[in-house]
Amino acid sequence: MSQESFYATGKRKNAIARVLLKPGSGKLVINDRPIDSYFGRPTSRMVIMQPFELTQTAGRFDVTVSVHGGGLSGQAGAIKHGISKALLEIDSTFRSMLKSAGFLTRDSRIKERKKYGKRGARASFQFSKR
Repeated sequence: MSQESFYATGKRKNAIARVLLKPGSGKLVINDRPIDSYFGRPTSRMVIMQPFELTQTAGRFDVTVSVHGGGLSGQAGAIKHGISKALLEIDSTFRSMLKSAGFLTRDSRIKERKKYGKRGARASFQFSKR
């Protein structure tokens, strides 16, 4: 891996994204598919572009992403986290901007496991007096 490419790993829920940034024209490829065909929801595409808009680097890097696990929303968050960490490798002056926006913190909220004797993670079975 040369100095022309910048690699970072992003995580969110159960999704893990490996992000590779190279100087280029702003092409985004996720799992060998363009961003428009991978994410149908415009909010997911907006979430992914947030680090570039915040640092005014939109269109300056080609992004190649390999993402697995979780759902589409979690994958979008993982990609955003990975892009933010890769931008730090490019220019460390972005740190204060990305940190204050909360893009460098891994959102660790995951699904709580179901407990025995309960219907779900916290919900109990309905009580019947008779």
